[in-house]
Amino acid sequence: MWDWVRQLAEWSRDDVPFAVATVTVCQGSTPAEPGAKLLVRADGTFHGTVGGGHLEQLVLADARACLERGEARAYRYPLGSKLGQCCGGVVDVFMEPVNHGPRLYLFGAGHVGQALCRTLDGTPFQVHLVDERPEWVHGERIPASVIRHEEPWDVFASRAVWDARRTYLAVMTHRHDLDQDIIAFALEKPARYVGLIGSNTKWARFRQRLEARGATAAQLARVRCPMGLELGGKSPQEVAVSIAAGLLQLHHLGADAPGEDTDTTAEAPSSETPRLRGVPSGE
Repeated sequence: MWDWVRQLAEWSRDDVPFAVATVTVCQGSTPAEPGAKLLVRADGTFHGTVGGGHLEQLVLADARACLERGEARAYRYPLGSKLGQCCGGVVDVFMEPVNHGPRLYLFGAGHVGQALCRTLDGTPFQVHLVDERPEWVHGERIPASVIRHEEPWDVFASRAVWDARRTYLAVMTHRHDLDQDIIAFALEKPARYVGLIGSNTKWARFRQRLEARGATAAQLARVRCPMGLELGGKSPQEVAVSIAAGLLQLHHLGADAPGEDTDTTAEAPSSETPRLRGVPSGE
């Protein structure tokens, strides 16, 4: 049996999304066994097997679809003529995405930044805290779950993974010129959220300068400033709570996002009856 645990650990460290497909139930004659696994990346790279043949091709396709949607789902595969197999059995497969959660690139480890790290601890967000000041980025009150980057912002940003669904950005450094440079860089990158701490006045000045640097209206419309929900508090912890609430609202509900579907009635990941894999008659 192949060492799927080692492969899972290796891919998890790469911070690249992938799906794990696990055979949960086999009824009748099947080419798979319960516990068989496939690890599948979005580009089609995979490790493992669930029995080969047309069944495995369908599992690979469905795993990539689950990864694209970012949701876990169970499928049932009847092994009849439509699958090009005559086993006559049934295989249930559970698929779940890994490394698919939201990442927050948090530039600035000041009082609000550290408070935001604490507030997001235990949520789906993986927080990358970026600050070249060692006395701040290594603050004792920052949770152990936070990934700390003691380096200039541009060094981190140039090698970071930018993704239109997973990447969230919050800019709150100790210098306005750094804030502006980071926002200008981020406007050229895919991201779900681009947030800047500060007032409407600060953003008006930044907007004017960014327009002079060639930023388009569509790019500037992506920036959220002020950040967070209007809760009324001004202490670092209260500001952090408002920002965290806005991030979680966007992640879970798609609320307040241009072009996002805010329908909250979408199907939840299936932990109930497996979905029957529909197979077109031509397959």
